[in-house]
Amino acid sequence: MKLVTYSLEGEPRVGAWLDSASIVELSGTPEFPDSMLGLIHEWDAWQERLPALIEQGPRRSLSDVRLEAPIPAPPRDILCVGKNYVDHVNEVKALGYGSIPSHPIVFSKATTTINRPEGLVDISADPTETTDYEGELAVIIGRGGRYIDERDARDHVFGYTLINDVSSRDLQGRHVQWFLGKSIDGYAPMGPVVLTEEAAGNIRDWRLQTQVNGELRQDASISQMIFSVPEVIATISRYVTLMPGDIIATGTPSGVGAGHEPPVYLKPGDEVVVSCDAIGELRSRFV
Repeated sequence: MKLVTYSLEGEPRVGAWLDSASIVELSGTPEFPDSMLGLIHEWDAWQERLPALIEQGPRRSLSDVRLEAPIPAPPRDILCVGKNYVDHVNEVKALGYGSIPSHPIVFSKATTTINRPEGLVDISADPTETTDYEGELAVIIGRGGRYIDERDARDHVFGYTLINDVSSRDLQGRHVQWFLGKSIDGYAPMGPVVLTEEAAGNIRDWRLQTQVNGELRQDASISQMIFSVPEVIATISRYVTLMPGDIIATGTPSGVGAGHEPPVYLKPGDEVVVSCDAIGELRSRFV
């Protein structure tokens, strides 16, 4: 199933995605969690009840609500994997980002970067004018833990969504650590839905694409990842206890603006769409 966070008259709610035009309200159900994060914590109690709630629940047009990021205020920073597609590593070598890694590169991105689907990304906050897009698959942790075995990793996944790891390339290089270049407020559009783990199937068959103003820039199979989703979860949990609601951005494929010669960075008025057939389209406008 596909779940959404939306707001109605300024009040955040949880619903189920039916199609591109409508959702089912879930938050009106007695004792239902008041947020996606709350539902993750209570998933065992609600999972089997949800199909009936979705079948019987009130419908609402998407035009009447505002979609929000699935977890607008995650419990802690987004965990991100760098250089996880070979072609992307090769295209950014000239930027000084080195060779293909032998172990996952993990960094963080501030919670204040979270932005909603169809949201505006203010690139005036980047004084270097080198803001770039990075379409990525994001994993949302359901059952937390430490020392998670790679074979059991997907048992700890709540679901999958899309994220645009918007980045200031010059700030990345200027500060050596990537945190500031990746963490400008609003620089992580996320959504539009969470596809739950039990509905996901073989995620390695999925394709991830990014378009800028209608031009296809990124197009890759999830199977091209250097480090798979289970391997990433196992690696992070070896050192850090994963918590329900943690978000892991799994890396971007080739085709970023910095990989062009000369680089093609985002400018006011640009529209970026990150998509995956299994999840949908994450659309953002840059101002």
